[in-house]
Amino acid sequence: MSLELLTVAFFGALIFFLLLGLPLVFVLGGVSVVFLYFTWGPGAFFMVASQMWGSMGSFTLLAIPLFVFMAMVLERAGVAQSLYTMMHLWWGGVRGGLAIGTVGICAIFGAMCGISGAAVVTMGTIALPRMLERKYDKELALGCINAGGGFGILIPPSIIMILYSLITGTSVGKLFAAGVLPGLLLLVLISGYIAIRCRLQPHLGPALPPDERGTWSEKLVALRAVALPMLIVVMVLGSIMGGVATPTEAAALGVAGALFSAAVHRQLSWGMIREASLRTFRLTGMIVWILFAAHAFSSAYQGMGAQDLVQDLVSGIPGGPWATIILFQVVIFFMAMVLDPLGIMLITLPVFLPVVVAMGFDPVWFGILFIINMEIGYMTPPFGFNLFYLKGIVPPSIKMGDIYRSVVPYVAVMILAMAIVMVFPEIAIWLPGVLF
Repeated sequence: MSLELLTVAFFGALIFFLLLGLPLVFVLGGVSVVFLYFTWGPGAFFMVASQMWGSMGSFTLLAIPLFVFMAMVLERAGVAQSLYTMMHLWWGGVRGGLAIGTVGICAIFGAMCGISGAAVVTMGTIALPRMLERKYDKELALGCINAGGGFGILIPPSIIMILYSLITGTSVGKLFAAGVLPGLLLLVLISGYIAIRCRLQPHLGPALPPDERGTWSEKLVALRAVALPMLIVVMVLGSIMGGVATPTEAAALGVAGALFSAAVHRQLSWGMIREASLRTFRLTGMIVWILFAAHAFSSAYQGMGAQDLVQDLVSGIPGGPWATIILFQVVIFFMAMVLDPLGIMLITLPVFLPVVVAMGFDPVWFGILFIINMEIGYMTPPFGFNLFYLKGIVPPSIKMGDIYRSVVPYVAVMILAMAIVMVFPEIAIWLPGVLF
């Protein structure tokens, strides 16, 4: 069978079984192993197993269950409630201030825990009812929580970055450093959009009445709420970027900080630890299967020689390398509407990244573009995860259509941010260059 027909059969089988509704990880791994057998024979099984064994020995892999456990503990530690009280006092007097403060809290959560769902569920529970009580536009309020929740995979530490590193061989430390400035750029752009829109349309986010804004003494006392989150951020990010600890060691420090925060807020108990541990085991088990599928797919893809075929096809795209990068982002954007981010990583990275490197682009820079696109995918209809996280906790009066409509302007802002990082790659690669 020719390489072209083999490639068509391979990807056709993937699409066929996905349309049947089978789990993506098992489809990807199963189809890949079958094609490896018929391409290379029984010896292919040993190759996949040896690659998987090599990944299991990766010290970086230990960071994943640690960061997941830290997120599970922080979600129940009471940190978010204290942060919101502080934001309420400091930003409540500004038009749209509660929404801007909510986005800021999501950024702090992202810098602490590394996953998206924790911030969405927490802010949807704490911030959304208070914004609705104060006559905020529901779509503005829903959208800011959706957008802010995605910061967890871009602002380091990020579990998606660790998986990107394991699948592609890119330095996770450089990825963490590269995510800092793009994350701050997104925070500024989204906050600026809210501030400008509420300035032009004050009824969307009215300022709080003077009696709810608090005195200066209350505001200063409320700043204590930032101490513990900043301690965790410094422990995790400061230790990595200062060269004191590896990402895995920093994750262990983050777990210690999360447990300390839970103890300070009197939420630490054996029941909470047990529940957080069980959820961590479930997520970590799923990630191990994802890595197995990633290795099987990568081996099958390279074993068939499809990488050369894709590079030949890409070389014929008019407009040169930049047109190729834009095409890749468009493909990822539409895939993110129907697939989960981890599945998109498994399908696209073995195909796209060798082409990106061959064209002379920095894989760390491309990784940041990829992750911003995944962040958009978390909030893009019809199947963005954040949409369903939010739907599970909003009042019955808010329909799924309201949530879908709320994300449109925020998606536009994120696409603008991705375009800025694309045009000015130094935003992503300057800090890794300085630190590493």
